[in-house]
Amino acid sequence: MDIREEGRPFSAKGTSGVGCLVMQGFTGTVGSIRYYAEQLAAKGLSVEAPRLTGHGTQWQDVNKARYTDWIRDAEQAYQLLASQCDKVFVTGLSMGGTLVLYLAEHHPEISGVIPVNAPVFMTDKRAPFLPILKHLIASTPAIASDIMEPGIIEPAYDRTPTAGAHEMVKLLGVTRRDLRLIAQPLLVMRSTHDHVVPHECGPFIMEHTASTDKEMVVLERSAHVVTMDYDKDGVVDSAWKFIQRLSH
Repeated sequence: MDIREEGRPFSAKGTSGVGCLVMQGFTGTVGSIRYYAEQLAAKGLSVEAPRLTGHGTQWQDVNKARYTDWIRDAEQAYQLLASQCDKVFVTGLSMGGTLVLYLAEHHPEISGVIPVNAPVFMTDKRAPFLPILKHLIASTPAIASDIMEPGIIEPAYDRTPTAGAHEMVKLLGVTRRDLRLIAQPLLVMRSTHDHVVPHECGPFIMEHTASTDKEMVVLERSAHVVTMDYDKDGVVDSAWKFIQRLSH
């Protein structure tokens, strides 16, 4: 299996005793969130950004993955950080944000949760037909590179694998069902110009979680892949302030 350079996991040992898990999204790569992960690591945090099963190779590999594989990928990286750090925060872009919400539902000891443009449902008319569609066609056009800044290309697949998309929808369902279990401090980030994830997802997460310490940050100059867009430093700054406040 040949993993592209941009698909390789990112790992950094910090000096502060505080860790942060950074999760990539569906059909993207660690390259989509590498800047975010590197900037957090530069502030002294221990950071793990694992490669999701089926990603960073060829799009056909996503059709062989199950949503439980992605949960396992997130869980293993989280456990590694938890074994090294006193406090662990979790963040992720898109489906990576969904995965960290799932982790937060099952790990009340997580110090804070930062979903970024995370879906908990899809409004795409094709979504309900994925169980059938996946047997008829292997892929549909790509969802990648939803970015406002000209000339920035996301290192992601050029097709959307249909069986993989069905697995993603299953993950959204199990995560949405248990949102009320999240009571940790919560920072929800969403982009004004997101063309991939429904805008209602951010408010839905805010409304259906039990957290008393929660805030939404709206990034007004960016599209879905905000971690590579005009507001990429805004994402880093907002996350860092949140982590600092809760680490003292």
